[in-house]
Amino acid sequence: MLELPEAMVVSRQIAETYAGKRIEQVAANTSPHGFAWYFGDPEGYPALLCDERIGGARAVAGQVEIDAGDATLLFNDGVNLRYFAPGAKLPEKHQLLIIFDDGSALCGSVQMYGGLMAYPNGANDNPYYLGSRDKPSPLTDAFDEEYFGGIVAAAKASLSAKALLATEQRIPGLGNGVLQDILFLSGIHPAAKVSQLTDEQLRTLYGNVKAVLKKMTDEGGRDTERDLHGREGGYRTLLSRKTLPYPCPQCGGGITRKAYMGGNVYFCETCQPLGGAKGASK
Repeated sequence: MLELPEAMVVSRQIAETYAGKRIEQVAANTSPHGFAWYFGDPEGYPALLCDERIGGARAVAGQVEIDAGDATLLFNDGVNLRYFAPGAKLPEKHQLLIIFDDGSALCGSVQMYGGLMAYPNGANDNPYYLGSRDKPSPLTDAFDEEYFGGIVAAAKASLSAKALLATEQRIPGLGNGVLQDILFLSGIHPAAKVSQLTDEQLRTLYGNVKAVLKKMTDEGGRDTERDLHGREGGYRTLLSRKTLPYPCPQCGGGITRKAYMGGNVYFCETCQPLGGAKGASK
């Protein structure tokens, strides 16, 4: 799933790979998917995009935004974006395929759900997009301890640590995937209530939001995800589906996987005790 680190990596790769190329062909929604979301009618994408040239690309929190002349492309959530070299065999199934004047292609496909949007510049007034665009990224200086404190102060005391970090667009781009290592390194159980967290824990949590997301980005995204060229990210996750069979990297005990708030959480009951003192270190 696209979260902040992967959006940063993929948007940079797109800018490096496609800048200046002219769009020659567009195929949208040729493999219908019930949870693939488009902006308006995807049948209008070819008229909107063909003959436009790719400009810059950027991460908008956990979304990838691409300049295409008078149009904008926006990909979010569960969209897999892949580069195909000129002459390469293209996949038969996809939700959006863009072919360029040099024969290369950008393919977007959806497994669970995701948005593949194309629209005239400035036309997107979706609150999810605007919130992602306008709130400061944890990778910037604007996301400082005071700003994070405001997020905590505005949250209900009964809110869980997972909900604080990864719901209601409080921190756009920080989702269920990246929060696992952030909470582990902070010694905080995913279900711990905000009211249970001490000032020291909140300071540690803030520091790890900044540090872990930067490390994930700097190392090319998480090893549970793939980049534009199909390569695994270089950041080795501490707690994820890939590490579940192995002992806790902190104490050597077992790792627990549990369905919680619409997704699996991974935690160590020793290092992240629910309602107790934190066991892991910053």
